Amino acid sequence: MTASRKTVGTIAVYLGTCMATIAISIVTVALPAIQKDFDADITALQWIVGSYALCLSAFMLSAGPLGDRYGRRRVWLSGVAIFALGSALAAGAVTLPMLIAGCAVQGIAGALVIPGALSILTQTYRDAAQRSRVIGGWASVSAISLILGPFVGGILVDLFGWFSVFLINLPLGLVTLILGRIGIEESADPDHAAFDPAGQLLSVIALGALTLALTEAGRSGWDTMLALSAFVVAGLSFLAFLAVETRVARPVLPVDLFRDRRFAAVNIASFVLGFMGYSSLFFFSLFLQDAQQLSATQAGLRMAPVFLSMAVLASRFGRLSHRFGQFGPMVAGYALMGVAMLGMTGFAPDTSYALLFALFLLLGVGMGLSVPATSAAVMTMTPRTRTGAASATLNTMRQSGMAIGIALLGSLMAGASARALTLGQSAAEATAEGFGVAVFWGGISAVAVSLFLIAAMRPSARAQREQA
Repeated sequence: MTASRKTVGTIAVYLGTCMATIAISIVTVALPAIQKDFDADITALQWIVGSYALCLSAFMLSAGPLGDRYGRRRVWLSGVAIFALGSALAAGAVTLPMLIAGCAVQGIAGALVIPGALSILTQTYRDAAQRSRVIGGWASVSAISLILGPFVGGILVDLFGWFSVFLINLPLGLVTLILGRIGIEESADPDHAAFDPAGQLLSVIALGALTLALTEAGRSGWDTMLALSAFVVAGLSFLAFLAVETRVARPVLPVDLFRDRRFAAVNIASFVLGFMGYSSLFFFSLFLQDAQQLSATQAGLRMAPVFLSMAVLASRFGRLSHRFGQFGPMVAGYALMGVAMLGMTGFAPDTSYALLFALFLLLGVGMGLSVPATSAAVMTMTPRTRTGAASATLNTMRQSGMAIGIALLGSLMAGASARALTLGQSAAEATAEGFGVAVFWGGISAVAVSLFLIAAMRPSARAQREQA
């Protein structure tokens, strides 16, 4: 493949990543407007964001093997096209279920696009140094997309309405399809691809039931019949899923890769990254707009330091990994995210933006280190013929974490806010109270995983530095 064609293909992959990633952040600033139009409660807002994250994570395990089996280019381009269709459905929604359905279609398509990006880049760039650079660029694009999401989304919502945050994906998807057809070379490894419909079905049921249980627990209580039943279904489905995966010839979850302690540890870290990092966008938007009474545009601008610092650090990841390896930046990233979120627990409606800015900046630095380091570490540990499955697993863990984070932390936020209201606090104070509870547990999980990574991976740190 010529260098110019590689460049075109890389741009296409970056644009596809931008389209799928911007959907995570752009809708967050539209939530108050959606809430007003549809007279929705916080549970409905959880499902709008959560349906995307849920479908994204639930179908990712199959997406990687589909690319390995039927062609990474073909499956990835199909995902881009379906994503544009889901965006059109959400933009034209006249009911809340229709909007949630559109976001769910986006999530299914994103499951084809996001893991496929890492797999395509790994297949295209054989040199380890080049691969680290383009993966760092991929992480930078993700960060920039997260920046553009709240900023552009806030402007669109204030000028045109919430539906416009979905329409932006249509021209972006068209350009991505054109460049992808020109610049991406087809590759496949059907002999190593998984085919496991039972495992796929059970994973969808388990994750969907758990999300329902956590969301319902926040709305109606942890001891309601629906919540308890959903927890039981989730537990039984997960046990059945593990049983199937250990027996099927080609499992959708690469169980054999998890025998590597480092691979397992990094995937657990990826789950926590989604649980506390990606889900935090949901809480930031509600805090800024509902507690501090800012407009969508103002909220988007104030969230920008998170993503700007993330983009700067991610763009320098190639150099950082060459000097320090992947282990050090990864542990530092999770620790910084934890410190930043724990520092947000005392946020109030009148908290100055100077403090918000400092902690948002620190959080972005942590994400800028952890996102590319986590992705590159998994790709380094994985045989080239298994990159699709490994990338899908990594991203499944991250997006599953996001779905569960929105459900669990959202439920904790809703419960704390409701209690604050019963004690006579204002709506803004109650929102801030709930926000503090959510970011506290998010921060604790990040600090815990940084310590876990040290314990699980320290013996291999020297080897990783030598490979970098």
